[in-house]
Amino acid sequence: MGAHLVRRYVTETDTEPDPARKFEFDPEFGFPDRKEREMVASQEQMNLAQLPLEQRDYCAQYLLKLMKCKRDNWPNFLACKHERHDWDYCEHQDYVMRMKEYERERRLQLRKKRIEAQAEAA
Repeated sequence: MGAHLVRRYVTETDTEPDPARKFEFDPEFGFPDRKEREMVASQEQMNLAQLPLEQRDYCAQYLLKLMKCKRDNWPNFLACKHERHDWDYCEHQDYVMRMKEYERERRLQLRKKRIEAQAEAA
């Protein structure tokens, strides 16, 4: 843990992507038939459910199902284990995808730096 912080602030400051900014490289680069992710839950559904802004992500439809299940089975909170698992799994997959995108961006920046160094040496 913390290796990304050392790279970010000490060793590889010029090649480490900034998570707060938009990525530099095209998301289609290297993936000709890549599909863009889209939200399944609409803005109106999320507003009606009063979802907080931090939970309005690509897994919101699973959270809406979980909230509905909890409301319908109120005293029996254990009845919604399947919905909870689906939401947790979606959140985990979203996290993994974001980390893969971050790592992809980092490697592309290293590749760009290496190609520029080879061009200067030649």
